[in-house]
Amino acid sequence: MQQPPRIALVAGETSGDLLAGLLLDGLQAQWPQVRSMGIGGPRMTERGFTAWWPSERLAVHGYSIELVRRLLGILQIRRQLRQRLLGPDRPQLFIGVDAPDFNLGLETSLRAAGIKTVHFVCPSIWAWRPERVEKIRRACDHVLCIFPFEPALLAGHGIDASYVGHPLASVIPLQPDRQAARQALGLQADDQVLAILPGSRSAEVAYIAKPFFQAAALVRRGHPAIKMIVPAVPALQARLEQLARECGLEQVLTIVTGQSHTVLAACDVTLIASGTATLEAALFKRPMVIGYHMHPWSWRLMQRKQLQPWVGLPNILCRDFVVPELLQDAATPQALAAAVLDWLAAGQQQPERLAALEARFTDLHHSLRRDTPWLAAQAIRHLLDA
Repeated sequence: MQQPPRIALVAGETSGDLLAGLLLDGLQAQWPQVRSMGIGGPRMTERGFTAWWPSERLAVHGYSIELVRRLLGILQIRRQLRQRLLGPDRPQLFIGVDAPDFNLGLETSLRAAGIKTVHFVCPSIWAWRPERVEKIRRACDHVLCIFPFEPALLAGHGIDASYVGHPLASVIPLQPDRQAARQALGLQADDQVLAILPGSRSAEVAYIAKPFFQAAALVRRGHPAIKMIVPAVPALQARLEQLARECGLEQVLTIVTGQSHTVLAACDVTLIASGTATLEAALFKRPMVIGYHMHPWSWRLMQRKQLQPWVGLPNILCRDFVVPELLQDAATPQALAAAVLDWLAAGQQQPERLAALEARFTDLHHSLRRDTPWLAAQAIRHLLDA
């Protein structure tokens, strides 16, 4: 293709915005005048993307009740987006970045209308909801995979795919500079630091932040000098501050805007909600306790469709419980605190245990580290030239 293409993208939530921003870097290297538009966030708009709707309009939590509450608005956005993309100035390519519940159906209709479609981030059919593979086959001309085992799995179902690495593995250094991160946060080299990451969505905070903060209060009883830091998206900062007051942590817990990577680089251990952030913590080689809680109906539905014993990405990729997972009813403040205290004790009494975890996470980092923007752009170029 000689002329720069017109490419539509949809990215939901903070993680999708990050992935799409890196993808746009690769596309702009291929086609400096590429035009991109659709649904996206600030990292995308920084790269010249035209956001018709902000990505947070697609953010939901859970599988049933939370989705139903916003379903009508989300479906309306998808109808309006489809009409716009099938209008006179239609794109040459549509890229759905994650958000499979929104994107796969949209991709199916666009592909049927003659627009080539790419899905970036293979839905986790290897973990749960395997029936999605048929929907992927109908929806996608090509899938960009972020985990190395996925292309062969998709090929077995007749779906073209490429492994492009996980973008975070290139963004996060193999050897994070903890000293610089601590200096940036005003911490001392010998401080004991607990990072608390209760998620970036409002419903996540509603379900898991209070047990996390209650656990932190219990940890502080045994470690009164410990520093506790919460990286927060601006929209949730006031709510987190209120919860900190309710849990008696107002004077001892520091809430910072953004800076999740700096906080993870600086900490000794993190108490973290299941999701992409757990992979970030693994790439920073940090011990962690994974916790999660959702609406009981959502939990029951998810359990029925779960294919693996692990939920946290580090454990799934290592195929082992290398870090503890405390989910739903097991995510009590007492259990969360005990797991954090266990890691803190290991730091003082079992350095070999932490070294083994770091080695495992380093191997994982190497396996995921590729030139993702370039590989993704090459796959897209081949598709457009076909």
